[in-house]
Amino acid sequence: MVNKFKIEGPKIPARIETANFQDVYYEEDPFLSNCMIDNARLDQEEIDQLVISKVIFRNVSFTGASFPRIDMTDVVFENCDLSNAKFNDGIIHRVIFKECKLLGVNFSSAHLGNVRFEECLANMSDFVEARLKQVIFNQTFLQNANYSDCELLKVNFHQCNLNDIDFTQTDLKGIDISTCKFTRINVALENLSGCEVSPDQAIGFASLLGLKVKE
Repeated sequence: MVNKFKIEGPKIPARIETANFQDVYYEEDPFLSNCMIDNARLDQEEIDQLVISKVIFRNVSFTGASFPRIDMTDVVFENCDLSNAKFNDGIIHRVIFKECKLLGVNFSSAHLGNVRFEECLANMSDFVEARLKQVIFNQTFLQNANYSDCELLKVNFHQCNLNDIDFTQTDLKGIDISTCKFTRINVALENLSGCEVSPDQAIGFASLLGLKVKE
C-alpha cells in the first residue's frame, strides 16, 4: 500500500507492565497509562471522559462498552472485540486497531487523527459528524458504515469493502477509493468531485448521471 501522507504511529515505551483495567477506578479522574491489558472482558463498562495514554489492549472484549468523550493517545488494540462500543465525542490520536471486531462501533462526533484500521471488521460502524484527519482504513470491511456529514482530510480507504456505505453530505474530494469493492454506495454527485476511483468504478458512477458507456 502506497500512502500519500504520513501517519504517526503510537508512541509506547519498549517495556510496559500488565495491569488491571479496573485500576482506573482508583484514580480521582479515570485514567490509564503506560501498561498492557491482556485477555480481559470489559463488556458493558461505562466511563465518561476516560483518559488512556500509552496502552496496549490485546485480546480484550469491550462489547457494548460506553466511553463517551474518551481521550485516547498512543494506544494499540490487537485482536479486540469492540462491537457496539461507544466512543462518541472522543479524541482519538495515534491509535491502531489491528485485526479487531468493530461491528456497530460508535465514533460519532469524534475527532480521529493519525489512526489506522488494519484488517478490521467494522460493518455498520458509525462515524456521523466525525472529523478524520490522516486516517487509513486498510483491508477493512465497512459495509453499511455511516460517514454522513463527516469531515475527511487525508483519509485513505485501501482494499476495503464499502458496499452500502453512506457518505451523505460528505465531501470526497481527494479521497482514494480506487482499490475498494462495492456494488452501491450512498453519495451525492456533487460530493464525488475530486474523488479518486478506478475505471470500472467510474463506469458505475456514470450510470448515476444517466450516461451509457460504450465499450
